[in-house]
Amino acid sequence: MGDFVGAVDQGTTSTRFMIFDHSGREVGKHQLEHEQILPQAGWVEHNPWEIWERTQTVIGSALAATGLVASDLAAIGITNQRETTIVWDRHTGRPWHNALVWQDTRTAAIAAALDADERGATIRRKAGLPPATYFSGGKLQWLLEHVEGLRAAAERGDALFGTPDTWVIWNLTGGPHGGRHVTDVTNASRTMLMDLRTLEWDDELCGFFGVPRAMLPEILPSSDPQGYAATADSHAKAWGGQIRIAGDLGDQQAATVGQVCFAPGEAKNTYGTGNFMLLNTGQELVHSQAGLLTTVAYQLGDAPAAYALEGSIAVTGSAVQWLRDQLGIISGAADIEGLAAQVPDNGGMYFVPAFSGLFAPYWRSDARGAIVGMSRFNTNAHLARATLEAICYQTKDVADAMVSDVAASGVPFDLTTLKVDGGVTANDLCMQIQADILGVEVVKPVVAETTALGAAYAAGLAVGFWRSTDELRANWQEDRRWSPRWSEAQRETGYAGWRKAVARTLDWV
Repeated sequence: MGDFVGAVDQGTTSTRFMIFDHSGREVGKHQLEHEQILPQAGWVEHNPWEIWERTQTVIGSALAATGLVASDLAAIGITNQRETTIVWDRHTGRPWHNALVWQDTRTAAIAAALDADERGATIRRKAGLPPATYFSGGKLQWLLEHVEGLRAAAERGDALFGTPDTWVIWNLTGGPHGGRHVTDVTNASRTMLMDLRTLEWDDELCGFFGVPRAMLPEILPSSDPQGYAATADSHAKAWGGQIRIAGDLGDQQAATVGQVCFAPGEAKNTYGTGNFMLLNTGQELVHSQAGLLTTVAYQLGDAPAAYALEGSIAVTGSAVQWLRDQLGIISGAADIEGLAAQVPDNGGMYFVPAFSGLFAPYWRSDARGAIVGMSRFNTNAHLARATLEAICYQTKDVADAMVSDVAASGVPFDLTTLKVDGGVTANDLCMQIQADILGVEVVKPVVAETTALGAAYAAGLAVGFWRSTDELRANWQEDRRWSPRWSEAQRETGYAGWRKAVARTLDWV
């Protein structure tokens, strides 16, 4: 067995390959961004070919940079942007259309129609999700209805559907020449097409979206020594041998594993393109009354699946990118901290970045971004600070909903400390603001990129590189802690202003 485990992290803005040792320490990585295609307002697409090319490059480059070959890796795991929808030809591998990204809102009419009758209640009950533009089922329906020839191909079994994990695994394992068409329970749980209890595609749910079963991948556990094949020979030469694929998790579930949240009541918050807080509820399915999602947290081998409550926020880190790319008030994402630190507070300005509508706990696809409370006093520094505060206030919205939901469920959850990870945690000011707004300790681990680490853990557990989750717990080490400084009065006043600002974003579309 090799001495290391690798992970492909196919994210919303970039793809990376990371290599970890037995202690969970990063020993190498390579990362490349891919294009964000924005055909019109509310539409967000990716080029599947570009994602596949980037995947091959980052694997090869990370191995080369560390002087390793495939045989040095005991296994690799895959983690991915969830809900993003790709459809391709089984025989050629040619995508039928660009990928529809999870942020894309073109399916608002589909979601509204489902929510207008009893189908919405059925989707909530079976899939744990509200009908929303976020999830894959509506995106797949849109493609079937708008791409000429696709429906006939899908019904013949010639068109395959998958989220980016499925696309990457299919290509890694041979593509048109015997590629495995598979996904895992966590990604399948984000489609509105899988029954959470049976962990199988559901005929009634598929019927709501007009999705032929022949399009759908086989659903496997997240950590599975049997289910995921090795890479095909066409790539073996470049990487020095076969690479065994043994794990697959949606990105937020992967971060939950990377943060070793294996006990009911343990939670983490990931700061990436969006923010995602997950609370492990064990084998109990908790149906939210406060606007959260019920989802699969992970399934390790033959063990029963663990479930989670999730608060999904569409735009957090990508709001910082917006300041950089669209407004040009910072030259790099790291510059926002220095700019925001020039002012002691937001100067009365609030920024609600509802570019893709509002996700949890509001689920309002009619919302759009708003900057409110401005006077001539305000500067770009106040906007920078308001952007960091928006990341943290949206997290408070979700945390409050989570506390409300679990109060009646019996799942233990005492939010006195928040485990955080993801790129935005490098921003010291943002994490301090988060502690101030929540009024709790905020703690970051040594390995902040826990998404890739969680995928590596899933793969390593499958092949015996790590023997148990207890061994993974021993790897977790605290890097940084932030304690709240605001008074309760400051917290209440600030949050009241935020709720007022959110109200201004509604009913725009």
